Amino acid sequence: MRPRNIVWMLAACLTGLAPAALAQDEVVITASRIAEPQALGATPVAVLDAGELARIGAHHVAETLNRAPGVFINRGNGAEHLTAIRSPVLTGGAGAGSFLYLEDGIPLRAPGFANVNGLFEAIDDLAARVEVVRGPGGAAYGSNALHGLINFISRDPETPEALAELEYGSFGRARARAFAQGPLDTGAGFIGLSTRHEDGWRDDAGLDRVALQARLDGSLGAMNWSLRGAAVDLNQETATYIRGFRAFEDKAVARSNPDPEAFRDATALRAALHLDRRLNDLWRVQGAVYGRSNDMTFRLHFLPSEALERTGHDSIGGQSALVREWGEGNRLMLGADAEWSHGYLTENQTLPGFGDFPQGLHYDYEVDALVGAVFAQGRYFLTDALSLEAGARVENTRYDYATNIPAGQEGRFLRPDDRTDEFTTFAPSAGLTWRVSPGVQLFTRAARGVRAPQTAELYRLQPGQQIAGISPEELDSLEGGARLDLWGRGQAEITAFAMRKQNVFFRDADSFNVTDGETRHAGIELDGAFDVTNRLSLAVSGTWADHEYAFDRAVQSSSETIRDGAQVDTAPEWLWNARLVWRPVDKAVIETEWLHVGKYFADAANTAAYDGHDLLNLRASYELGSGWQVFGGLRNLTDERYAERADFAFGSYRYFPGEPRSVFAGVRIRS
Repeated sequence: MRPRNIVWMLAACLTGLAPAALAQDEVVITASRIAEPQALGATPVAVLDAGELARIGAHHVAETLNRAPGVFINRGNGAEHLTAIRSPVLTGGAGAGSFLYLEDGIPLRAPGFANVNGLFEAIDDLAARVEVVRGPGGAAYGSNALHGLINFISRDPETPEALAELEYGSFGRARARAFAQGPLDTGAGFIGLSTRHEDGWRDDAGLDRVALQARLDGSLGAMNWSLRGAAVDLNQETATYIRGFRAFEDKAVARSNPDPEAFRDATALRAALHLDRRLNDLWRVQGAVYGRSNDMTFRLHFLPSEALERTGHDSIGGQSALVREWGEGNRLMLGADAEWSHGYLTENQTLPGFGDFPQGLHYDYEVDALVGAVFAQGRYFLTDALSLEAGARVENTRYDYATNIPAGQEGRFLRPDDRTDEFTTFAPSAGLTWRVSPGVQLFTRAARGVRAPQTAELYRLQPGQQIAGISPEELDSLEGGARLDLWGRGQAEITAFAMRKQNVFFRDADSFNVTDGETRHAGIELDGAFDVTNRLSLAVSGTWADHEYAFDRAVQSSSETIRDGAQVDTAPEWLWNARLVWRPVDKAVIETEWLHVGKYFADAANTAAYDGHDLLNLRASYELGSGWQVFGGLRNLTDERYAERADFAFGSYRYFPGEPRSVFAGVRIRS
């Protein structure tokens, strides 16, 4: 990174042109499982509140999450996506298992059965807020909270409110949502429904998604309880990669779908009972019991076999903690978590056999998974201005695997015999926060993130692989930064981080799995907002990051040989998101958004690249009175031809083309 760029970023933070919204008294939940002021913690958390979520009106969850620093969600067709949080954009098992997606603190999926497109199961358009933790999740969270975690927090039903909203836009896109909440005879309740439909701007690329969410809060003596449930149904026709150098610039090619048979159908059901009871002035107990069921069928359009996969799992689990709170912010939490899941997977190639890809079943297996963990975390104020926080988590994961078809090798597929595998991980963390003055706070944190291998990584083997060579991934992270009050008109946070990851699991250019990779990561993030005038505000998030391979690996395709020090592919050096929000009159809001994705390499050998892009979005709303509001906007205002994702594989460039200019408009009524 050039020195002048470091100086520019620091100057921007200190002068108020600093990036995305952060209030020093903002209450956050995700970092520690307990609601507390953001300024108390040493963990950076980005918050997107209900007002911002409504203003975005996201058609895809990437529109929301890419406002957080360090986050880069590659949008695929429909609800598909690939995620990066302080990381390259990760695929396969790494993409599925390196990020933890939560609803009210409970994972959307069981740890060993993560889905690389797992965010489609989140109900973002009914959430009260979204919190994003960058870096390891700490002692409160276990496997998969490696690079970061995202928590979708449901609405508190205590405040009476009702909303109905309809929206229509380009490409046959229609969106509707409605909810009602408020006091009931048994306490307070919430129920919400959201639906999305689009014909798709590409050929054979339709989407239908329905989500239902409900919550009922009450008390029984000294016990506060909250019963929460959700259901998501997805039916999607999938538009796949287009091929050819800069193919996304050709309108006809960008709209085409090389594999019109590709699809994804999925359902997700979940329910949880949250409990909280105060024992006395110092102690309280809290926890949750939950269950989930996930099922998905889709075509593996990204592989030559284009096999049909069906996968899913059912789980029951519990979280528990004993909490002691005393003084001004001192806290000790002792907890235990447990979860049991039964999962299954079949992969069936319907195409005639060719090469190493035989027709018929490649895999058909079931796995019973048992995960248990104990953890401790706490905070103690050494002085009025200096606090120490620390924690550790020990987690054991056991998989009991059984194949339903004969074990052995067939083509490039290796099916292991029935077996049991067990992994134990240890994740410590420690941090300091120091309030230098009323407007300046410094923080630092060291943490380890872990993830046990995914079941698909262990039991969908290839010739030459042995399960004994697959170990849990570990990521060691060190970060530090400052939170600043900008003269009472805004806030800013700047964070620098350095990380090293071991036992990295990924698929190389020969399409074989690597189990012992190693990578290095470093970067600087900015997050802040500033009120320019009483009616004009600026919010900006920015990230500079360097992601490198830390090992060598030769492959038959010499152009894809990995070398120590090379950049990891699909890892932009620069990411920016800036929003200018103008309220010309009390009833009107106009937001202009600029997104910048910098240049990145499209292959592991750093021989192919994507130049990056810049997008402009415009959104506006106007209050008509009596609770009525109209809204609308333009996405990709300049009709930029760009790629949501660029990749170089199998000897050619391939892209997920970016959506051209689109318009939307809608009406909502609130009471």
